Amino acid sequence: MSSTDTDRKPVTLGEEKVQRGAGGETHQTAHGDVPTLTTQQGVPVADDQNTLKAGARGPSLLEDFHFREKIFHFDHERIPERVVHARGYGAHGFFELTHSLSDITRADVLQRVGERVPAFVRFSTVAGSKGSFDVARDARGFAVKLYTKEGNWDLVGNNIPVFFIQDAIKFPDMVHAVKEEPDRAFPQAQSAHDNFWDFISLTPESMNMIMWVMSDRGIPRSFRFMEGFAVHTFRFVTADGKSTFAKFHWKPKQGLQSVVWNEAVKINGADPDFHRRDLWNAIQAGNYPEWELGVQLFDDEFADTFDFDILDATKLIPEELVPVQPVGRLVLDRMVDNFFAETEQVAFCTQNVVPGIDFTNDPLLQGRNFSYLDTQLKRLGGPNFTHIPINAPKCPFHHFQQDGHGAMHNPKGRVNYEPNSWGGEAGGPRENPQKGFTSYPQDVEGRKERVRSEKFADHYSQARQFYKSQTEVEQTHIQQAITFELSKVETPAIRARVVSHLLNIDTGLAQAVADGLGLEKLPEAAPPASKVIDLPESPALSILKNGPTTFEGRKIGVLITNGADDAILEALEKTAKAEGVDLELVAPHIGGIKTSSGRHVPAGQRVPGGPSVLYDAVVLLLTEDGAKQLANDADAKDFVTDAYAHAKFIAHVPEAAPLLKKAGLTDDALDEGVITLEKPSSVPEFVKTCRALRFWAREAKVHAV
Repeated sequence: MSSTDTDRKPVTLGEEKVQRGAGGETHQTAHGDVPTLTTQQGVPVADDQNTLKAGARGPSLLEDFHFREKIFHFDHERIPERVVHARGYGAHGFFELTHSLSDITRADVLQRVGERVPAFVRFSTVAGSKGSFDVARDARGFAVKLYTKEGNWDLVGNNIPVFFIQDAIKFPDMVHAVKEEPDRAFPQAQSAHDNFWDFISLTPESMNMIMWVMSDRGIPRSFRFMEGFAVHTFRFVTADGKSTFAKFHWKPKQGLQSVVWNEAVKINGADPDFHRRDLWNAIQAGNYPEWELGVQLFDDEFADTFDFDILDATKLIPEELVPVQPVGRLVLDRMVDNFFAETEQVAFCTQNVVPGIDFTNDPLLQGRNFSYLDTQLKRLGGPNFTHIPINAPKCPFHHFQQDGHGAMHNPKGRVNYEPNSWGGEAGGPRENPQKGFTSYPQDVEGRKERVRSEKFADHYSQARQFYKSQTEVEQTHIQQAITFELSKVETPAIRARVVSHLLNIDTGLAQAVADGLGLEKLPEAAPPASKVIDLPESPALSILKNGPTTFEGRKIGVLITNGADDAILEALEKTAKAEGVDLELVAPHIGGIKTSSGRHVPAGQRVPGGPSVLYDAVVLLLTEDGAKQLANDADAKDFVTDAYAHAKFIAHVPEAAPLLKKAGLTDDALDEGVITLEKPSSVPEFVKTCRALRFWAREAKVHAV
């Protein structure tokens, strides 16, 4: 708890009136022309004399970000690739408040409806190196920096609302296990190997996260089509000290969408920069991605009655229990000017919060608050990484930190310490107990010991809830993903141990994986640490149950040859534009083709360089001669067979029959997802059908195992 005016006694120090704290320490406060002391992030400081402690005589607390920033900077005054989230891509934009939370928090950025603040967002994969491919099966980083009037607020989360571990002390082990095995330096950007699954099989708290990563959430179609979560429970705090728990959600206005595994493998071969290119092209075209910021708000009473501990980062609160309330929108409308200067050098820290937002005792969050600052100091060469423009606050900031590598500005004048007797402007900034950040005065007592709460012990109930909340298609994908990953594990005992955990989640899931691995018999179920609860299904956990209502933001690939029907092409162009869909022509030559009317149309891709995995739906706009020619081309046949195998909607003119037949799409293979374009008026109905994104009923026919 920070001292306040009521705890301090006024005294005169030289010619300046100051205050004495309970321990006799000197407090000089901001007033008049004397600026407010801030952190490097621009967050006002309420007390610069005392570290945050668990009671007046208690131990200092790890979450005291002002102390850590100050002492770390001092430690580095005398004067590498991210360990995780190395492969990232960023963009600028803004956050606009749509619903005021003035009754819940004093945070300035959440007060005035319609007010905008600058934002920077970095998306990333977790396990791969900087040079790895985009569509790896992995969690995705979703880190947002808001440049508010009271300092930088970093919401550093993922596209998955839970995590692998409950306590930050296990983070090095988890990352070491998922990275390439150190004796052979592979596999790169993959979790399909012995070390990872050995760790998972011995860490049952990871099973909820495993369900998410092995689901379609682990291979998103685009950064634009995925959710973001801050993972942890935070606190909102009002000016009078009232606390409300909060969990943060970013929901894409473009809807959710993922790819299938075979498609992901081929995308990584065809375009390892698939997600980067998608975001770049969308913003350059003016199709600005947008997310809605929502919050789940709840009090201590709910927290005490919830089946799980709200401080457990491996758990979530179902939206059906605590609805997500929309409060603002995030829009990305500008790419960086220089990738290295901005996307590579941006430094996110979970400790970067603003007055009115506070931490909870989540042990993973507490550890992240310590680790992120230390990581940025090492990676960016010293304590002055906040001097780099992308990291600097856009509000006024004043402090006495000086020197060190990369210092761009130092205190002016003779004063570089406080308290001092110089007074006025010459004396420099002073703490501000009214405006400054103050921690919520939570009562803390108990033995100092290395333990976890008993409410952290249920590792399977929410994993079961997630699995049962998926559609049958999504459940099949989870079965296939786990089977694929474990098939790359060389040690039979590890495979069996994972299946023993799956038995506590769903026997059908465990049996499907066991069958896929060829296990002769099921192992015994792993002994759960606490009773497994049958929780109600949560539809919000499924992607397919929450699909988009339009095809907006997607991409149609048109395989086209000379003489193609110009009227149908014009109808495609017109309908795609009206729907907000990107249309790209794939032709035998990059120079393009001439339509039936003699119109020259340039191509976006050549047939060998434009596989159907790059598109959300495809059209075969061919002449009969063109179809016969392409029927002998392996790339053209793959264009059709891959689109069919990946359950995409395929439209074709009747003249495309020779290519369809050569690709194996004979009459018995045709289904409602393969649509004939008899005339231009057929096009709008095709695009409308594409709003379903995939024809999932086909999947069972194209996978024998």
